[in-house]
Amino acid sequence: MMPLTVKNQLTLLYDLLDEQQADNIGQTTEYQQIVRLVQSMMENSQLTDEQLIQLLPEIYQYGKQGENAQDTTAHISNNKQNIGNWISAIQQANLE
Repeated sequence: MMPLTVKNQLTLLYDLLDEQQADNIGQTTEYQQIVRLVQSMMENSQLTDEQLIQLLPEIYQYGKQGENAQDTTAHISNNKQNIGNWISAIQQANLE
């Protein structure tokens, strides 16, 4: 299996966040995947977008909290604005 490029990881992260925002629901496995993706990107120095580098710890926390959330709908609702910001930042970074 080939490792995902940063571009692949960003696209996958974008899709996960965009779907959660649109459907207002998140599965534990999705949050675990968000955590793994973000962790990988934080450890991988190939990511150059400064804004996104600043946001990754927030997205990581969101994923971690989502894994343990009793009510994922509320978790997503509480983070709606953040998710929107993250999605925009990912879109911009992925165009570079």
